[in-house]
Amino acid sequence: MSRILIVVDADAASPTTELMVSAIRQAIAAHPPLLPETHPTVEVVSIDTLSTTNTEESGDKYLTLTLNVPDALNLPGASVYKACRDVVGLRQVVEQMGYPTGAGCFWLPLVLTAKGPIYGEVIGLAEECTGKEISEELSLFNLKYQQPVHLADAKRQPLYHLGYRLLQYLSAPPATYLLQFGFKDEKIVFDRLWPYPAAPAIASINIQEPDLFICHWHCLTAKPIFDLTITPSLS
Repeated sequence: MSRILIVVDADAASPTTELMVSAIRQAIAAHPPLLPETHPTVEVVSIDTLSTTNTEESGDKYLTLTLNVPDALNLPGASVYKACRDVVGLRQVVEQMGYPTGAGCFWLPLVLTAKGPIYGEVIGLAEECTGKEISEELSLFNLKYQQPVHLADAKRQPLYHLGYRLLQYLSAPPATYLLQFGFKDEKIVFDRLWPYPAAPAIASINIQEPDLFICHWHCLTAKPIFDLTITPSLS
């Protein structure tokens, strides 16, 4: 592995992006790949600097932290990123599965390992959810989040089932995903799926063990994850 490239959006310069990148860097430093390099070079690159040619360089590993991936770029998981960008299309798929759709401001972590998914504790907004649609990726950077948000088992199980079916439908590769959802008349409504630890995942830092950025790195490098736990003193 010659380089690990953390790919961010061209317009995403913000303290939130810096936190996400820092968390990924710390995950890589604490859990370096076993071979062929113990301490690989880690670089942060803007999505608009990549081309079809340079994404095909042998040995580079990409950690893409933006949905704004041009179709011409053959990055890992490109088909899943494309499906997640098409919010309307993915909502139609979920509606065909029998689930209602709409705006939401909660996030279920789906840590998809090689052995199957592990479900994290729900993340919510640190302030009251107004019900307004969080429609743009950049808008996530202006919000504050908290974990855990406790849900009754009667709500968690349908949510887990939806997440599992959606990942199967997408033939999703191992990674950390965030299923964004809300409630309408006490029923879960699907909003969208993030195919990487987006801004709400910051809430897991120092709260969940391992945090969602470490989970993402472990999934991408086929390292085992056995459980997700919340720090008892903070739960």
